[in-house]
Amino acid sequence: MAEQQTLPPQTQKQQPGRETEMHPKPDYMPRYPGSGRLEDKVALITGGDSGIGRAVAVLFAREGANVAIMYLNEGEDARETMRIVEAEGRECLAIAGDVGDAGFCEKAIEQVIDRFGRLDVLVNNAAEQHPQKEIDNITPEQIERTFRTNIFGYFFLTQAALPHLKEGASIINTTSVTAYRGSPELLDYSSTKGAIVAFTRSLAKKLVEKGIRVNGVAPGPIWTPLIPSTFDAKHVASFGAQTPMKRPGQPNEVAPSFLFLACEDSSYITGSVLHPNGGEPTES
Repeated sequence: MAEQQTLPPQTQKQQPGRETEMHPKPDYMPRYPGSGRLEDKVALITGGDSGIGRAVAVLFAREGANVAIMYLNEGEDARETMRIVEAEGRECLAIAGDVGDAGFCEKAIEQVIDRFGRLDVLVNNAAEQHPQKEIDNITPEQIERTFRTNIFGYFFLTQAALPHLKEGASIINTTSVTAYRGSPELLDYSSTKGAIVAFTRSLAKKLVEKGIRVNGVAPGPIWTPLIPSTFDAKHVASFGAQTPMKRPGQPNEVAPSFLFLACEDSSYITGSVLHPNGGEPTES
């Protein structure tokens, strides 16, 4: 166990997890100076209070974007993300609510447009997962909840955002390595992540004539609040050890994939998925 341990054993009692309770804290700060690749753009990031979403928000701000983040109820984490974004010299709007509610998604987009007057980058990132050892233990309520957050919310927010996205805009969807290799104890979660891959590829074809690019990022095991709030302490202690790199990734190792897909560096890429996963083989 000592050879496989990657993190201190820990757990949290409820989802969404809190970054403030994690030890060590995830690394979310960008590793290099900004170069203006998103200068004066506006980005909306769901699940932007912590984890990958926070790292993306801060990196986008460093690259010149004003940022709106959406979160469920993790107010302390959201306030910290706002503080960090503003320390980068950009504005940050935090919106609390459930992305699985279509009406809330419409109101959230209205708030972004009212505040910033435009929307250039949409990052669908919010998710939840609930491991079950047996398929019979997955209740209809759990299936509904997981799909509502993980894929319905992507549809709802994209539908609300599209009237405001112009040529050159970018949509980036967070899927997962589980969509490609499967996960026996995360059947409903991995199913939603597979759906996100298909959603990304189909939406890319739908919007290409409008000059809107749609891509995805499929992280492997990343140290975020979702991990201690999902798994027991023993599982957390060896989290990421199964990857070729023998460790979990950090949010700031994933955020550059989102930046690449958000800016003009990827102007000839749509319908694709990037794989920051520690070396796990995937079939794309």
